[in-house]
Amino acid sequence: MPEQIYHLEIESNAKNLITIEEFVNYFAVDLNINPDKIPGLLLAITEASTNAIIHGNKSDENKLVTIDVTKENGQLVIVVKDQGKGFDPELIPDPTESDNLLKDSGRGIYLMRVYMDDLRFNLTPGGTETILILNL
Repeated sequence: MPEQIYHLEIESNAKNLITIEEFVNYFAVDLNINPDKIPGLLLAITEASTNAIIHGNKSDENKLVTIDVTKENGQLVIVVKDQGKGFDPELIPDPTESDNLLKDSGRGIYLMRVYMDDLRFNLTPGGTETILILNL
């Protein structure tokens, strides 16, 4: 059973990323997250949210991005959900390959994998869930 639940819902507009940053800082302090882990946590959630806004919801402000955070079994579980059609994460090019090094996008999933202990994607009829897991 989750110890704590935090919920945020935003319209699909990149201007709302500041609200996400405030939300992350709030729950991180509230849950007494190790300060050394907060920058990576913030980066991973921002990347997942940016993907949800731009790629999932195509910046359609009528579509929402939701973020749910729970703390359970020594882990922080963050679910970022869009209302888009979904994608196959296996088809995303590796940004560390030489052909992709100079591209100005395509690093979000890579960065989420670097800073989180686990990263999963769940494609649902209502949109894609990006599930970020951080061991505490």
